[in-house]
Amino acid sequence: MPEIIEVPVCGMDCAECAAHVERAIASLPGVEAVTVLLAAEKAIIRGDPSRLTPEVVRAAVEAAGYQVPATAPAPAGHGEAGAALARRALTLFGLIFGAVLFVVVVGEWLGLLATITDRAPFWIGGGLVFLAGWPVFAGVIRAALRRQVTAHTLMGLGVLAALAVGEWATAAVVVFFMRVGDWVERFTAEQARQAVRRLDALAPRMARVEREGVEVEVPIAAVRPGDVVVVRPGEQIPVDGEVIAGQATINQAAITGEPMPVEAGPGVNVFAATIAQFGSLRVRATRVGEASTFGRVVRLVEQAEAQRAGVQRLADRFAAWLLPVVVTLAVLTLLLRRDPLATAAVLVVACSCSFALATPVAVLAAIGGAARRGLLIKGGRYLEALARADVLLVDKTGTLTLGRPRITEVIALGEHNEARVLALAAAAERYSEHPLAEAVRLAAVERGLTFPAPQQFTALPGQGVRANVNGLEVAVGNARLLPPGFSVPPAAEELVAAGRTLFFVTLDGAPAAVLGAADGERPEVARALAAVRQARIGEIVILTGDSAPAAAALAERLGVAYRAELLPEDKIAIVRDYQARGHRVVMVGDGVNDAPALAQADVGVAMGVAGSDIALEAAHVALMRDDWMLLPEVLRLAQRTMRVVRFNLGFTVAYNLIGLSLAAAGLLPPVLAAAAQSLPDLGILANSARLLRLRNMPGQPI
Repeated sequence: MPEIIEVPVCGMDCAECAAHVERAIASLPGVEAVTVLLAAEKAIIRGDPSRLTPEVVRAAVEAAGYQVPATAPAPAGHGEAGAALARRALTLFGLIFGAVLFVVVVGEWLGLLATITDRAPFWIGGGLVFLAGWPVFAGVIRAALRRQVTAHTLMGLGVLAALAVGEWATAAVVVFFMRVGDWVERFTAEQARQAVRRLDALAPRMARVEREGVEVEVPIAAVRPGDVVVVRPGEQIPVDGEVIAGQATINQAAITGEPMPVEAGPGVNVFAATIAQFGSLRVRATRVGEASTFGRVVRLVEQAEAQRAGVQRLADRFAAWLLPVVVTLAVLTLLLRRDPLATAAVLVVACSCSFALATPVAVLAAIGGAARRGLLIKGGRYLEALARADVLLVDKTGTLTLGRPRITEVIALGEHNEARVLALAAAAERYSEHPLAEAVRLAAVERGLTFPAPQQFTALPGQGVRANVNGLEVAVGNARLLPPGFSVPPAAEELVAAGRTLFFVTLDGAPAAVLGAADGERPEVARALAAVRQARIGEIVILTGDSAPAAAALAERLGVAYRAELLPEDKIAIVRDYQARGHRVVMVGDGVNDAPALAQADVGVAMGVAGSDIALEAAHVALMRDDWMLLPEVLRLAQRTMRVVRFNLGFTVAYNLIGLSLAAAGLLPPVLAAAAQSLPDLGILANSARLLRLRNMPGQPI
């Protein structure tokens, strides 16, 4: 049976490195699929574990020029200190780069480089070039032996061309800027990784567990579901679990991005990586480590890199075509102009690395930064789809509304007793997770009614539930459960006019009661929808299984369209219809009964999914808390990210065209071409850093 195997990989500095590792592993027997994640520094392999031993995989990775460490890279815990160090390093690098660039430009202009070349023996200059550039040349040679082309292949040819015409000083400058380019790529990749590492650094490492009445501090890997974990004031909660004793104020920012703390006491579920600011707790663990909500968030953010945006694939194809185009242009320059220096300049000035950097840096920065604010985006393809979306479909119950409906009226039909019917309805709804089921149970408890467990229980998607309660068939749900010809009593019609949601109770197939329920709207919805419209969403539609009058009342208040009395398959059909007409569809729901529609949409957005397995898996974007203002925030973030990516790509294309034209015309000497070659990487880094530096609080404009 195929299994998923994760292998840490070190030494990758750019998307091209990850592609080389991916090809090396994919060539192994027993591999069905492989994805190499640059930011997470790991390879995720699906294949036969009996054939893919650690030794076999390590040999393939090392043959590609990279390393497999004994353990996975440790998460960075540098925080602001690490960021400050990186800023100082970048500043120092900028000063050195600027100084060297100034010397090169002025030296070329004054003819000093030619003087140095004339006076120093060629063998000394050539030796220095090969000594300084050997790490790069070795990589090019290894790639050539594997029939692969790297970003350094062009520059390596440029160095050889410069040496061939006796311009060893030019070759030395080319090598210097090749090494500069390597440093920029490593720095850029490291900055992208920091978004993931800062998240991973928040993961709990130790837990205080009760063992035989004694508190023992153990590594998190030693904690098992069912263990009782003790959390003291100011400590991090190490597991997902249920509070069984104690009271505390919990800071849940690590999960939801929400800075306001919440209160937790017995019966309340808490999450790993959150902090008990005041008070202590005893928590019975339900999920630990990677299985916890926080662990799964980190894992999904890591794997988001694999969901590449379409624009990134376009850039990859463009980069693949760049080498033959540049080599062809160099040959034409040599044949037509008979100018070896211009030919060398053409080979040197081309910037293939910048195409590889243009998209992933911006996307990883956006995804990592969003995760810290409670926005979990599963990949660049969904950022791109969000940026182009024009239709928003919204589930009603639990999404536009608070999801905590209350039974406001019980109308018994015929000779049925109101209390008895409500108790039977609560028994039938005992195992249902629907918000209306919880409302029925709560109404029965508030009236002091007791209700037994059903002997049989069946959920009827889009209709309700059916159960056997003490030999009686009890059904609770919408009008689809009613026999043909049933007419709603006048009292119930008045409830519809008041905006109540109606559902019905039948006993052995005969109508027994009408229940009226009301659910409050989320207070921020109207403001959030106005912001969504400003984000160029042209059509907003409510999709609900509720009655048409109840849906119409809400839609009118919000100024949107609606489709009512829908089954789950109806919602999927509506999503597909919009897609067939060329629209980019965003579907927002709570991830419970609308999970199939979320999966079908171009982007499925699940609201308030902390602790919800179904929603985390089904949605492409997960809002970790119930706050509608996160939706316009993620739309604006997607649009801004795509603007950064488009600028990066446009800048790179224009820069290459101008540089190649000047070099081919003999207007750009090889030494200046070498200096110019590194500038696009710096420009892309600076432009993408605007996303890396985002500091907005949740709900604020980006």
